[in-house]
Amino acid sequence: MATVWDEAEQDGIGEEVLKMSTEEIIQRTRLLDSEIKIMKSEVLRVTHELQAMKDKIKENSEKIKVNKTLPYLVSNVIELLDVDPNDQEEDGANIDLDSQRKGKCAVIKTSTRQGVNKDSYLILETLPTEYDSRVKAMEVDERPTEQYSDIGGLDKQIQELVEAIVLPMNHKEKFENLGIQPPKGVLMYGPPGTGKTLLARACAAQTKATFLKLAGPQLVQMFIGDGAKLVRDAFALAKEKAPSIIFIDELDAIGTK
Repeated sequence: MATVWDEAEQDGIGEEVLKMSTEEIIQRTRLLDSEIKIMKSEVLRVTHELQAMKDKIKENSEKIKVNKTLPYLVSNVIELLDVDPNDQEEDGANIDLDSQRKGKCAVIKTSTRQGVNKDSYLILETLPTEYDSRVKAMEVDERPTEQYSDIGGLDKQIQELVEAIVLPMNHKEKFENLGIQPPKGVLMYGPPGTGKTLLARACAAQTKATFLKLAGPQLVQMFIGDGAKLVRDAFALAKEKAPSIIFIDELDAIGTK
């Protein structure tokens, strides 16, 4: 016949526990429950730290992968050539396998910057247009707020500017229907402080155009071709930010000699 002690020994209950009172067993159970909770919170903390460490390792691995990637060469597209599909390659090693892939196309224009492979010169990515830092500084971020009512004594000049600049930009279709070729620019002359810049800004405000101010002395550079590049970049930026108005101040600084 099995006794209570034998059953306790079979259940793995120690002799120390059997000698405890009910209150002591309850306290011991509560103590074990708190230790279990502490252990669970510790396991949860370690799990979070492990996940954070894995994310950091993944991020660093991506950075290492990017750093190991060879940089692109920056190239300019000069001319687009048509390739005859009937022409066969003389050397089989020079076959462009990427051109045979389906579902891939790109629109490439001349005078654009492209990122190419440094070995095969294969175009990999279209790069944004690069402008001279001096040209970027010309752009007025905020739209001009000047109005014609802010200008006094120049009613005739305002009317001429409206007919030459504002109407062709705001009502382009009317000029096309009538077959009228509007002027592309207006020459304003006069002493300093007579409102030339203010008139140009008012026209930009009426047409909701980007206002680019270019100083004539900037076009007279020490190095040959630097001023011409500045003009090309200014007009390219104006074309990108169209509609735009380019105001060239102190134009008499060009061609003085």
